[in-house]
Amino acid sequence: MSNSCPQNTQTLYRSRRGWFLGVCRGISEWRGISPGWLRLAFIVFFLISGWLPALLVYVVAALIMKPEPIIPITNDEEREFYASYTASRHQALLRMKRLFDELDRRTRRIETVVTSREYDWNRRMES
Repeated sequence: MSNSCPQNTQTLYRSRRGWFLGVCRGISEWRGISPGWLRLAFIVFFLISGWLPALLVYVVAALIMKPEPIIPITNDEEREFYASYTASRHQALLRMKRLFDELDRRTRRIETVVTSREYDWNRRMES
């Protein structure tokens, strides 16, 4: 049996490569099964239960599942940032702003030290 899934992810995401909202492909990548079999199972569920329950289950699953990250997550820090971003974009943006403000503060401090007269004087004396 060939497995057409590219990887077995450990977190459930809606796939960006899916047919319709990526629910079946996301579940199949999460569980490590072929998306074709899962789509077939959903079609059977659709035929047995009718269109309304199947549609409700599918839409609710699409709303609950987070979208797959555009760039693959490689470490725990990125996973934590993505989780915070999907939970609250405002908080994630505030966190990024604090990070860049800290980097800006450090860069200004370095520029102040390097452009000071004492730095130039010390550099000339040591050489």
